[in-house]
Amino acid sequence: MNTNHEPAKPAPRRKIALVAHDRRKQDLREWARYNRDELAKHDLFATGTTGRLLSEDLGLPVTCFQSGPLGGDQQIGARIADGDIDLLIFLWDPMESQPHDHDVKALLRIAVVWNIPVACNRASADFLISSPMMEQPSPQSIPGSVPRPHSVLAESWS
Repeated sequence: MNTNHEPAKPAPRRKIALVAHDRRKQDLREWARYNRDELAKHDLFATGTTGRLLSEDLGLPVTCFQSGPLGGDQQIGARIADGDIDLLIFLWDPMESQPHDHDVKALLRIAVVWNIPVACNRASADFLISSPMMEQPSPQSIPGSVPRPHSVLAESWS
């Protein structure tokens, strides 16, 4: 409730990347259909096949990149580094080795470095999409901007 008589600011449009490995695509499709109304308030990005399936299922525009093995994971990672992705929902399959595992690791690493929220399963995706923080402005995420705990050892190296 706004009690200071200022007009309420609209919730920000988040830029959400949606990625799923083959054995997890159905999970992502079901999750996205359930959360369609919330996803409709945001800009959606996805890797190749996942993006096409989601666009058809949801009837929403989805900016599609290449498929993951053809560079789509790297394209999304580059968008994260450019500040063009706010949140990553990446339902990856931990039980199956991927031919592009190094790209998967790189995408997860860049998301952590740039301090953007990441969900790797439906439960964490539910927490992110329903968080009250989705309604608040995002702080600028830049590497090194996250406060580090004090370390006597690190001081001794200086």
